[in-house]
This record gives sequence, C-alpha cells and structure tokens, in this order.
Amino acid sequence: MLDHGVLEHGNPLEERRHRMRHSAAHVMADAVLKLFPEAKMGIGPPTQDGFYYDFDVSRPFTPEDLERIEALMRETIASNLPFRREEISRQQARAMFARQDYKLEIMEGIAEDTALSIYRHGEFMDLCQGPHVSSTGEIPAVKLLSVAGAYWRGDEHRPMLQRIYGTAFETQEALDEHLAKLAEAERRDHRALGRQLGLFSVHDEIGPGLIVWHPKGALVRSRIEDYWRQIHLRRGYNLVYSPHIGRAQLWQTSGHLGFYRDSMYAPLEVDEQEYFLKPMNCPFHIMIYRSALRSYRELPLRLGELGTVYRYERSGVLHGLMRVRGFTQDDAHIFCRPDQVEAEVGGVLDLTFELLRAFGFSDYSINLSTRPEKYVGDNDMWGFATESLRKALVGRNLPYEVDEGGGAFYGPKIDIKIKDALGRAWQCTTVQFDFNLPERFDLTFQDQNGGRSRPYMVHRAILGSLERFLGVLIEHYAGAFPPWLAPVQAVVIPIADRHLEYAASVQARLQGAGLRAEVDDRGERMNQKIRQAQLQKVPYMLVVGDKEVQDSAVSVRLREGENLGPMPLDALVERMRGEAGETK
Repeated sequence: MLDHGVLEHGNPLEERRHRMRHSAAHVMADAVLKLFPEAKMGIGPPTQDGFYYDFDVSRPFTPEDLERIEALMRETIASNLPFRREEISRQQARAMFARQDYKLEIMEGIAEDTALSIYRHGEFMDLCQGPHVSSTGEIPAVKLLSVAGAYWRGDEHRPMLQRIYGTAFETQEALDEHLAKLAEAERRDHRALGRQLGLFSVHDEIGPGLIVWHPKGALVRSRIEDYWRQIHLRRGYNLVYSPHIGRAQLWQTSGHLGFYRDSMYAPLEVDEQEYFLKPMNCPFHIMIYRSALRSYRELPLRLGELGTVYRYERSGVLHGLMRVRGFTQDDAHIFCRPDQVEAEVGGVLDLTFELLRAFGFSDYSINLSTRPEKYVGDNDMWGFATESLRKALVGRNLPYEVDEGGGAFYGPKIDIKIKDALGRAWQCTTVQFDFNLPERFDLTFQDQNGGRSRPYMVHRAILGSLERFLGVLIEHYAGAFPPWLAPVQAVVIPIADRHLEYAASVQARLQGAGLRAEVDDRGERMNQKIRQAQLQKVPYMLVVGDKEVQDSAVSVRLREGENLGPMPLDALVERMRGEAGETK
C-alpha cells in the first residue's frame, strides 16, 4: 500500500532485518526533516541489503549532509523511542500531511475502503503500514552510503528527487562485514574495469544503453560465442540468424504490439509499411518452423541464435552492461512432441550446467514457477508442462523452490540464478513453456496418424544476455579472466632493446600455437612493464634478457605476483595450451 518492502516470510533473520531497515528509513527521514524542514518526503522502503528514502529538497545532499543526518539518527536510536502505529481517517491524513505533496498523491491512489495508518516515533510520523521494530533502540548498527537522483515514481517526466541509500544490521560486526563486501564490489565494478582493461564503452553521441565493444572486449565475447556455438552444435541445435527488424503484422500476430508495446521503439516506415526493431527473437524462429510442413519424425527441432534485440529502458535504470537498450540473447526455441518434452527440458538443464561450470559458476539456486491467475491454455496443458519441468529437475537431483503463480501467462518456467565470487545472485537461465505463440501462429506438425497436431514450444536462454553475462563475469573474476578467456594471455617483456628481436620470436611462437601474446616494446623500466601487465590482468608476464636468449627460454611471472623463474619456451607453450584448452 505505502512505503513497505517485500517481506521474506519464514526466515527470522530476514524478517528482523526487514523491520529494522524499514524503521531505519523512518529514523533517517526524521533526521532529514530536522535539518531540512522544507523537505518533502517521497517513499522509504527497505531493500534486500538496506533501505532508502526519497526527498524533494532545494539542493542536492552533500557528503557532509549525510554525516549530519547519520549523527542525528544515532541520537534518535540512542533515545530508544517507541514506534507506535495508529489508524487514521482520510480527513486526518490530509490534515497531517497537508504540506507533503507526495504523501497526498500516494493517498489518492489508495482505495477509499482501505484503512490508512501512520507510524510515530518521537515527534515524527509517516504514512505507513509497517512493519517496524518496537523502538529505535532496536537498530544497533546503521550507515548511510550514498545519494542518487531518482525520478518520482520512476517517471522521467516527474520531479527528480534525492534518494539517500543506507543500510542497517543487527550487529556492528555484521555491518562491517557488509561494508567490506561493498568495498570489494566497488573494486570489481565492471564499468570501471571495462575502462581500465579497454573492454567496452558507452557514448552519448551513440546513445545511452548501447555498448561499443573494443578489441579486447570483442575478443572475450567472441571466445564466449565460439564456445556457445560449439557446444550447441554438439548437442543437436541448428544455428540460425534473423533480421533486426520485422513488419508490424509480425508483432501484431505474436502479441508483442499488444502486450509489450511500451518496451518497443517507434516504428520505421519502409515502402509505406511499419517495421519495428525486434524486442524478441521468437517470432523469427517460428517463421523458420513454419517455412515447411513438419513431420513428427523431424521433431524435436532445436533452433538457436545469438540474436541482438532492442528494448526501451528508462535512462534512470541503465547500468553499464547489466541494463542496456540493445543486447544479444543466447536464445533458442525447441519445437517438440508431448512425449519429448521431459527429455528436452532435461537436455537444456544438462547443457546449462555444462556451460555455467565452464565459466566458473558452480553455486546456484533454482525456482519452478507455476500457473498465475491469468493464463492461456487449458489446465491439462499447464499440469503436463509443469510436471515435465518438475520431473526434469527431480531426475537430476536438483534442489528447487516452487514459486506458486510466478509463471508467465503463457506457460510455467524454470529460473536459475548463479552466485558470483561475492555471493551475489544473478538471474541467467530461463526455461519457459509457451502455449500462446503456437496458437497465435497456428503451428502444427503431421502426427503418426497423418493428422495435424500442435507442437509444444520451449523458450530457453542460458547465459541470458551476453552483455549482462559479461558484466557478471568481469565482476566475478575482478577482470582477471581465466587464461582461456583472457584477451591477452601473455606479455613478452624485453629487458633492453637488444632483446626485442628475441621477444618478437617468442610472440610468434606463442601465436603459432594459437595463444594470444603481445610484446611490450615501450622504453620503460622492466618493473613498470610488469606492473602495467598486472594492472591489465594478463595471466603471464614473460621477461627476456641475455640469459633467456642464450637458453631459448623465458622468465615467467604470474599476474598474482608469483615468480616461476626461467622456463624453456616449449615447456611454457605446453603449459599455456593446457590451460587455454580447459574449455575447448
């Protein structure tokens, strides 16, 4: 109803943190109003890791302001003021919040027959349904983190408010541990590392949310794509390509213009016909299926594509590689008979974990999402599809949680989240049934009796989008990719100019073995070159001087700082090829 977050029932620690952080948001708003009496309050919910509150103030908050606000918060916490809930009438609420325009607007959006409530502590009150802790003293450890702009209700046509982020924990030790994780996350920020390592960039001249891949970033991406194609071909997928635009009629038939229009870009006019940039790849794969009369003998038909799509995202939510407007999905659609469904879903799961393990992810969580209140298809279809997903999970002894009613209107699904080196969860894999599109496009196949039957259609993306997955990879490895993915696997560092010729021959030997190597021929000191290679996260630094030239060797240093000493060049090549071949 009001400024409350999603409460994770059944987990006592999370419930306690939810209440505590919600209460901390109120304590923060109280402090802001004491220091800035003219401030107008927006909303202040708890979040997964903390809380925030939005304010309309005459100027942006400064770091010094945050220090003053936090100091006042600590005074309020030390006072151990009780939180008290009161139900009030709308007339009372309008009087209480007469100068709080955003609170009045919130009230207008609440049904007349819904009771309003406020929470008080000391002289502060806020329109809120809770829950809260008993008193301010039950907020043992609190910290304000940052300020950012946030449009009111996420609408760029509404006022820009100042959002203060903070966090609270049950002990100072837990807070310190969280702050250390935040510092480590900042060190791993893929946007900063993307600039440092020369992987990608975003330019206002091109447009926000549109990624430009630099040579090193493109090389990492191509390694991922090459492996993706190889493993899909090995598992019986047919690789396809589709256009970036399609006629309006296609998107009308698919339902995207009806259900997804707000996320699509304005149409293009071609030969007096409307065309749209594609937000999804599925209609194109469906047209490939429809291009011929299909027999039951041809199924399953697995069509896979690294297909670039375009979706409108508000500028305020764009975030490096994680949230963009143009991205490439590792998309595939499987058209199959009912008797093939369970095996096909199982095959997708096997492929998923093979791919994720190759990129270094072994910790994950799985959700099985079932039929929502509004859905297409009959109950028997839903029951069959949901049970097929469940059997595929159970048959592989995969633990999962059921998200009741969490499926899309067109079918149940399996969602897999991976956890990175910091324990953060990222949504990657989705295996999704679709009862809608086969009906809309009247898909059929000739069955064993010579009649027409409707195929089952399974959408699936394993990595999700390549942009987002690469952002996760950068942060997971802090930019230090495993050797098979590293854009530069070795830098050859000549000690003096007289060693340049030998350095070039070492580079040629490595490149001839299929390895990626560079020579640092700058007129810098050796230690500076080693340091630069470490900053660029290059796995191997190969120092060559008189001794190495004489022995046809290299002196090997690793990016972690370990010095392996002299090594015959052939032995190094064998070692590096072994590492580079960990994933074919």
